[in-house]
Amino acid sequence: MARDNGKAQRAAGGGRGPSGEAGDPITVVIADDHRSFGEALEIALGKERDLSIIEVVTDGDGAVRAALARTPDVVLMDLQMPGTDGIEATRRLREEGSSTAVIVLSGDDDDVALARAIQAGARGLLSKTNAVQQLATAIRRAHAGEPLHEPAEVNAALRAMRTRGRTDGDLARRVERLTPRELEILQALADGAAPDRIASELGMSKHTLRTHTQNILTKLGLHSKVEAIVAAIRFGKVSTPSVVVQLPESEEVTPAGDLDER
Repeated sequence: MARDNGKAQRAAGGGRGPSGEAGDPITVVIADDHRSFGEALEIALGKERDLSIIEVVTDGDGAVRAALARTPDVVLMDLQMPGTDGIEATRRLREEGSSTAVIVLSGDDDDVALARAIQAGARGLLSKTNAVQQLATAIRRAHAGEPLHEPAEVNAALRAMRTRGRTDGDLARRVERLTPRELEILQALADGAAPDRIASELGMSKHTLRTHTQNILTKLGLHSKVEAIVAAIRFGKVSTPSVVVQLPESEEVTPAGDLDER
């Protein structure tokens, strides 16, 4: 949905910000893979007389094209979009030399997401749950070149990202140390096979299977089969199952404790 109602607003005597000073409206592009959300935001923000929503797009590539072609003052960029996500789209705009201010929108407040957004060149990250007036204020501040976050908040987010990076690197190394047999067991678990079937197909007793599972969790430093499966999938050692794995609580295994059959 493309809109360019700035001229109409000025002709009607609009285009005045909260201070009451006359001026051109702040032009905004909204990028969100849920078009209904983007259009709802367009309607809500369109009631602000100093804002003009000129286009709503549904993916990161569209956001980059719109920003480069129409040079809006601000882009509201959804973090999670298929293909080119909000972080990559923001980075591409900076690489292209775009002066458009980017505000990344996320479904929750996450320190690491904030750090990634700032590093990519965004002015900040806001939760989608913020009130429209808060978003409008953030747009005005971003357009004016004002920071959206206190330095202490940004520094804390950067520290959280570095910590997670070290943790992820350690987990990746742990996954690499799993044996082919252990990865075979994780793949079977990811496929949703029951322990009896896995033990039978791999030619081992249930007790031996449980011992292998315990060893996997100990190596990875994790507390459940689900966490182990997710880690193996994340680092490319196990293929993604076609269904979501949901293990009953009785199937959870602690990293240390009795290995006898329950």
